[in-house]
Amino acid sequence: MATRQQAVPQAVVRLPAPRHGTVSLDSALRARRSVREFAVAPLPIAELGQLLWASQGSTRDGEGRTVPSAGALYPIEVYVAVGRVHRLEPGVYRYDPRGHTLALVRSGDHRRGLATAALRQDWMEQAPAIVVITALYARTTVKYGERGRRYVHMEVGHAAQNVYLEATALGLGTTMVGAFDDTRVARLLGLPANAEPLGLMPVGRPR
Repeated sequence: MATRQQAVPQAVVRLPAPRHGTVSLDSALRARRSVREFAVAPLPIAELGQLLWASQGSTRDGEGRTVPSAGALYPIEVYVAVGRVHRLEPGVYRYDPRGHTLALVRSGDHRRGLATAALRQDWMEQAPAIVVITALYARTTVKYGERGRRYVHMEVGHAAQNVYLEATALGLGTTMVGAFDDTRVARLLGLPANAEPLGLMPVGRPR
């Protein structure tokens, strides 16, 4: 089997600072739905940045994150496959919570490839961007052993729900997709060998 090769980051993009919204948590919880049909309008970069901040962003001057993490070990790494986002070239980017930046990992529009890898769920490529939640299990298992894998999966759930609720607050939609070929997704994203893709979340304005 061919070994996985990680692409070399080529550029760093600073995202607009996260903003405090006016939608209450109760309202977002009531309105949250899974969305699989998207408008063709591009996604503003500020809204993409807000979604990524919700998934893993820094809080309290970098001393915490928007999601809880066992032992504050933060095994989650978030990527995004960009197709139609204002001020961003199509490509695969890795989100850095410390600087609220994106690092370009791989150029080109990989939404169709991800949709194909997700058992040919073609609706996914309609979304302007696909947020990908990955994990480095060893960050947690080095302290908690095999039990740490369960903690990682809990954190993925926290991150995904945050994306759902932030998307709802922004008037966007998303759906958590768990059915995909892990190896194909990892190669498309240029993931390091110790990172595992655990969830795909196409995001955009509902049609």
